[in-house]
Amino acid sequence: MADPASGPGMALFTLTAMPAGWQTRTDLHPSLEIQPDGRAVKRADNGAQPVTGTVPADVIGAAAAEVKALAAVDMGTPDQADKGTSIIDYMPQSPDQDVHLIVYAPELGDGLNDDQKASRKRFDDLFQRLLNAFVPA
Repeated sequence: MADPASGPGMALFTLTAMPAGWQTRTDLHPSLEIQPDGRAVKRADNGAQPVTGTVPADVIGAAAAEVKALAAVDMGTPDQADKGTSIIDYMPQSPDQDVHLIVYAPELGDGLNDDQKASRKRFDDLFQRLLNAFVPA
């Protein structure tokens, strides 16, 4: 299998956190890419070199179930949506099973109902769970 640093095309999960507002940065990249076999590449926002490692299979399995569940809920868009974006892309072998979750202004709750706030918390919990499950090689 190809090196996980070779690109997001082969990743099972890709997590991306984009900065607030319009930016002139051209070095944006995923925070974490996870291959189907658990190999992963984590990148820091500070421009440090990517770190290779793994994410445990049980975390990947639970994340797949949660991302599919989150695809069916409304996460809303806050009144002020130019405060950054968090994205979880789930891309299994079968393209008809792809899930792309986008949360605009993840730190805001203005203009959202309680269900939307709860769904956004579930999204953030999943994002953090995957990042924290990363074990450097």
